[in-house]
Amino acid sequence: MTTITTTNPVRSDVVAEAAPARSRQGRLWALSGIGSALLGIGTIVTSSAVGAVYDPALTTPEQIKAELETLTGWMFAFHSITVVGAILMIVFGAGLYRRLRAKLPTDSVLPLLAFAGMLGTAVVSILGSGLDTEFMRALASGGEGVTATSATMYNHWIGTIPWLWTLAGLTGVSLFVAARVRAVPRWIGRVGLVMGGLTLLMGISPLEYMAGPVGVLWLLVTAIGFTAGDKAFRNG
Repeated sequence: MTTITTTNPVRSDVVAEAAPARSRQGRLWALSGIGSALLGIGTIVTSSAVGAVYDPALTTPEQIKAELETLTGWMFAFHSITVVGAILMIVFGAGLYRRLRAKLPTDSVLPLLAFAGMLGTAVVSILGSGLDTEFMRALASGGEGVTATSATMYNHWIGTIPWLWTLAGLTGVSLFVAARVRAVPRWIGRVGLVMGGLTLLMGISPLEYMAGPVGVLWLLVTAIGFTAGDKAFRNG
């Protein structure tokens, strides 16, 4: 009796179609990081423009409030830019989590730490813009219902809280550790160590608001790197 064995191999065209999909997805999440970084720069610029409380010529809360009433356009821009930037940051963090999971052992905590840094920074940004509606609308209407001292405190709030990119430094340092096991390009790891580490140190120090400018630059360089310089993974 003759036995005939039939083999039905998996279709090779399915594998060929999967690779381009991963490439497109990789660029989309990385591009979200570039967008978030550019909007982060916008956050710093627009919140700095609302700087009545830092003007040495304005010595009383009443003077500060009067000046803020002329800057409500900047406040509206600050709010929208900051919120959209935070949303894109979460998209970048989710993509980064998936990117690291693809190359690291399943029990590694680095993907979660990297995502947590981005998520935490996004939450801080949202909270930094949380008082905008209550104050900017009242100030745009002549300041009725807003005390001068409250307006002064609001100006301090948006001049500090949205700049607290401290947790972004955690993501940068996580990428450095990942680079040591060749899960990401080594130069991205070095950027994470230098700029991410500096962001963390700034956040730990009493100059915590300086974590914003450094963290924004780290995110911009890193996101550009994953967009244009991670071809080995996308082609893998």
